[in-house]
Amino acid sequence: MKVQSGIFLRMFLLFSLLSFGCNAADKNEFKVIPLTKLEAAFNQFKEPAITHRRFKHADIQPLIEKHKGAFEISELGKSIEGKSISNLKWGAGKTKVMLWSQMHGNESTATMALFDLFNFLGASGDEYDELRNTLKTELNLSFIPMLNPDGADAFKRRNALDIDLNRDAISQISPEAVVLKSARDSFEPTFGFNLHDQQVYYNVKGTPKQAAISILAPAYNVETEVNDVRERAMQTIVGMNEILQQVIPGQVGKYDDEFEPRAFGDNIQKWGTSTILIESGGYTNDPEKQYIRQLNFMIILNALHQIATEAYTQYNTDQYFSIPDNGIQLMDLILNEVQVKVGEKLFPVDLAIRRRESEANGSYFVSGSVEDLGDMQVFFGFEELDATGLTFTPGKVYEKVFENVEALDEAQAMELLKQGFMAIKVKNGEARQLHGLPILVLKSTNTFSSGWMTGSTPNFFLSKEGALKYAIVNGYLIDLEKPKEQEFKQRIF
Repeated sequence: MKVQSGIFLRMFLLFSLLSFGCNAADKNEFKVIPLTKLEAAFNQFKEPAITHRRFKHADIQPLIEKHKGAFEISELGKSIEGKSISNLKWGAGKTKVMLWSQMHGNESTATMALFDLFNFLGASGDEYDELRNTLKTELNLSFIPMLNPDGADAFKRRNALDIDLNRDAISQISPEAVVLKSARDSFEPTFGFNLHDQQVYYNVKGTPKQAAISILAPAYNVETEVNDVRERAMQTIVGMNEILQQVIPGQVGKYDDEFEPRAFGDNIQKWGTSTILIESGGYTNDPEKQYIRQLNFMIILNALHQIATEAYTQYNTDQYFSIPDNGIQLMDLILNEVQVKVGEKLFPVDLAIRRRESEANGSYFVSGSVEDLGDMQVFFGFEELDATGLTFTPGKVYEKVFENVEALDEAQAMELLKQGFMAIKVKNGEARQLHGLPILVLKSTNTFSSGWMTGSTPNFFLSKEGALKYAIVNGYLIDLEKPKEQEFKQRIF
């Protein structure tokens, strides 16, 4: 019996140790928030007052005020034009995390996601209470949702002094830079989230896939070494990428980590805060970045949970470096093998076209430009056309003058295009007035820019043996035989 009891005791202890090991593993697995819960949380707590990316400082003030009960709200300082820069604090934990957005005024995607996150953190009495309690007891969060309100109101990158705040970490010429540096120094966060937008032409290097989200653990020195501080940022990014690969596989890129001595991200990393850069890029059929807003909400919430539970420590730097790099090989439109005439000879060239946004009356229009030409095989187009056998053909201005832009509808505009008219004239219309017609509208001029060389405005036709096949209007491709539905963002010239 003693022998049997000894065997039983040893077996019991072994079973207990094995069971503890299994529970520890299960606990570690449990630290990953299920994707379905992240998606459901966004849909439930999305801030309904923000529906587009061109909101202003005044628009977010009531949204900040409504969180007074759940957050500690303060003013950190003022912008050059005297607008308040607000800080929202939440949580009572030992691990401090600071998140700042809209350092560049026209980079507002993550700001939207922060207001969604405020709604989530400030709620209670639902299935997310356990998650909130974990965050609240483990983390001390500090949010600066709009660091550059003057730039946000003008929807431009720089501040009212025309300084790029992300190159003002050392000199601190701008009051907004002073605010961010002071906030970091007084709070002394362990983790920092540096939230930005990038241009939509970034791709995952070597692929045609658009980089919807790009990430970086910035370098803290010229040698781009990895210390404990930077390693924590890298590990956190791997956890974010794990979520992203489930919803946007192959659409996450990694920024070049060359050290920039003036940048806030690099210096905050250097000052001892594990800094995670998130850059919101582009996504198909998401011009207002509402889906990328959702992605920001999901990966930030998941990252905060992994920081609170230290689940980020399960990842390593090799996994971070395996994330593919960013490229910048995307174009709005690539026309392959267009026949252009020089002298009496025709030459086949590829044309690469981009359409860039400009502000107008609280909205925006696009301006097309021939970005490059020649052999464009290393680039990828959101749209591509094999134009073999098609010839560059100039367009004409329709002789009849319309009363205003409303006097013409889309069907009439298409008919004029088919006849070779690239533009119409109007008597009345405001300067820079926007319209959505697939044709150029002229008021203060009788001519329009056109060409195929670099820097030219792409307004022309493609013809075959004298018959018009395609129109390229301000960089938009229109199949004259089978036009597709598309949104035109143009202005009166």
